[in-house]
Amino acid sequence: MTYFLSTPIYYVNSTPHIGHAYTTCAADILVRHMAQRGEETFFLTGVDEHATKVFRVAEELGLAPQAYTDQIVGAWRDLPARLNAKPDFFIRTSDEGHKVFVREFLQKIYDNGDVYEDVYSGLYCVGCEEFKTEDSLVDGKCPIHDRVPEQIEEKNYFFRLSAYQDRLLAYYDAHPDWVLPDFRFNEARSFIAGGLQDFSISRAGQPWGIPLPWDESQVAYVWADALINYLSALTYARPGEDLRDTFWPGARHLMAKDIIRFHCVYWPAMLMAAGYELPQQIFVHGYLLLDDKKISKSLGNVVDPLDLIDIYGADPVRYWCARAVTFGQDGSASIDGIRERYERELGNDLGNLLSRTTAMIAKYLGGAIGPKEGVTGTNTTLANEVAVMRDGVLADLDRFDITSAVDKIWLVVRALNRYVTESAPWEMAKDETKAAALEGVLYDLADGLRLVAVALAAYLPETAPKILTALGQSDDLSFDRVAYGQLVAATGIEGAAPLFPRLETPDA
Repeated sequence: MTYFLSTPIYYVNSTPHIGHAYTTCAADILVRHMAQRGEETFFLTGVDEHATKVFRVAEELGLAPQAYTDQIVGAWRDLPARLNAKPDFFIRTSDEGHKVFVREFLQKIYDNGDVYEDVYSGLYCVGCEEFKTEDSLVDGKCPIHDRVPEQIEEKNYFFRLSAYQDRLLAYYDAHPDWVLPDFRFNEARSFIAGGLQDFSISRAGQPWGIPLPWDESQVAYVWADALINYLSALTYARPGEDLRDTFWPGARHLMAKDIIRFHCVYWPAMLMAAGYELPQQIFVHGYLLLDDKKISKSLGNVVDPLDLIDIYGADPVRYWCARAVTFGQDGSASIDGIRERYERELGNDLGNLLSRTTAMIAKYLGGAIGPKEGVTGTNTTLANEVAVMRDGVLADLDRFDITSAVDKIWLVVRALNRYVTESAPWEMAKDETKAAALEGVLYDLADGLRLVAVALAAYLPETAPKILTALGQSDDLSFDRVAYGQLVAATGIEGAAPLFPRLETPDA
């Protein structure tokens, strides 16, 4: 089985903000988890360089667009690395491999008779890189960027999107889980059912972009260029290999809701026109809101994720992204919430549990723990809780629900903490007749921490191996190890240092 997941490619008109980190973290969690299940994975992210707003920023700085993007792309490459995310390929739309493929792709649409020339006159929001209708504006302004769109009139090439309305509706009806969550599926289908208008796939007034193969006086409209990255990357990500046969059409796209129309309407129609199968699934998440507003460079309420990583570390930021709001829904998150989750959940619930458990193994069992007759497989309550958690996590992550999945894992973390309190190993250690029972309790705690570490490895890739090492366990992260009673014998266990030390620095 294969699992190809993409983030949208991000505009480079400025540096990354926490909203970009949010999508990248979620994608990396899903890909890492699927790799734990034995899937052959491919994780794609990157940057969109041919936007009008990128061209204008370069102009303001007195730079050629390519020089500007070459200068700023480093900040975007750093983002996944600093987040402990490991994409298999980072695409730039200025890559020669991408430009060659885009021209071939658009030529197929042209040869198929789905492109014609006409004059476009209308409103264009540079922030959205989208043509707007009057009824989509609020008080004459783009509701997302709070600015009046520009009036544009130019001769363009148009794609016959209207010709694909019936085919798109039929596809949606035959694949009711093609877009998730369900309400986003309904939103996309309703847009199609409401009638599709042909859209411009070229720009005549801007030299920055990929020239059309049949008319090099015009460049591809940014979305007719950017969407194609999901296919183009597979043709040159690994030199000498074409990965389309391996990973297409089993692709999954992950994105925020502001680009649903492009991905759920324009992209499938373009693929049909070019003779490609559609990707397997699209998941549309909501906005991570700060003070109930979308995070946006245009609105000026950005938070630099690298600032947060410098204070808390990558794993706590990843964990906060997963738990701050229900993934898929809009939700207002507080940056202060990172510190609270760092201290209460990561520091106390998980970190303290490991420190206490390893310290008790060192003190009461001479640092040795492991399966033996009369010690293992006795806690049916914990075994059942783990089985329910495991099945739930698998089901949740199959439908991209990273929040519900980590919530279920945390129920087991809290159950282990209750188990410590209720069993009171420190009291049992005072009674020699309870030696076997004491060893059984500490076995259960160590085994619980082991399986929790494996379950959390996709979320906390730096922390999970530390837990396994502290317990003297294998670094094998196969998800089938999320099962009760698989702790192997270990010696030399010492009290573990705090996983998440108390912070003395102020909040970000």
